Amino acid sequence: MKHFFILFALSFTLLTSAQNNAFVGGENLTFTAGYNMSGLMTDFAEVTMKTSNVNTKTGTLLRLKGNATTYTKWDNFFKIRDLYESYVNPRTLTPYLYKREIDEGGHYKFVKYNFNHKTRSVKSLVRKKSKNFESGFWDTNKTVKINGNTKDIVTTIYHLRTLDIKKAGIGDSDTFTVLFDNKETKFRFTYVAKETISTALGKKECYKLRINLDNNNALKGNSNFIWLTADENKIPVYAKFKVAIGSGELRIKSATGLKN
Repeated sequence: MKHFFILFALSFTLLTSAQNNAFVGGENLTFTAGYNMSGLMTDFAEVTMKTSNVNTKTGTLLRLKGNATTYTKWDNFFKIRDLYESYVNPRTLTPYLYKREIDEGGHYKFVKYNFNHKTRSVKSLVRKKSKNFESGFWDTNKTVKINGNTKDIVTTIYHLRTLDIKKAGIGDSDTFTVLFDNKETKFRFTYVAKETISTALGKKECYKLRINLDNNNALKGNSNFIWLTADENKIPVYAKFKVAIGSGELRIKSATGLKN
């Protein structure tokens, strides 16, 4: 399921980054995830993306939360219960805390990043199940140096929606950096077209963007795309991707609590 969130994560670094005017706390997006099984695209999971306000001693943060859950009938085949979340400045989307907890077919991993932007570093905790003890875990703590513009993957997904994409030209491309599994991964994007597509929300004019990963084989070839509504909300309404073991797609199912 990590590929669904990787597919969402691109950013327009050649554009002026504005403050967040695309979403507020209380937005809920729901997607249907499909996977090509024996030549047939089959719906097997639900993905949700939610925002909420969190009060702290020093102010209010915006919580960005993503969940991926297989439908019950597929749990015996490959059960997925994944959580991704980030706590950010609600205006600038500067990330402070990131958590990732995946449980996929019995494979478990928990990741936590504490960002220190002054020192350009991240305190990382990675927790996995121990192979020697059925209910035990082992932790790895590490400090990772990052670039000044490096973000976690959830923040990057939402950061994309705050940018003024309409000022980009067809064919424009650039790269950006995401910290994933303690490694800075370079993403490259190309703005390929503006298209009107049919969705569960009706027909939507969208920005179509092609995504490539540099020096990473998680996504294959040049057939990975995401469609964002060409309005102030910039909702991701459709995505398709190709990986080593097949291909899949994400389709918007519902959207509530939109700012615009």
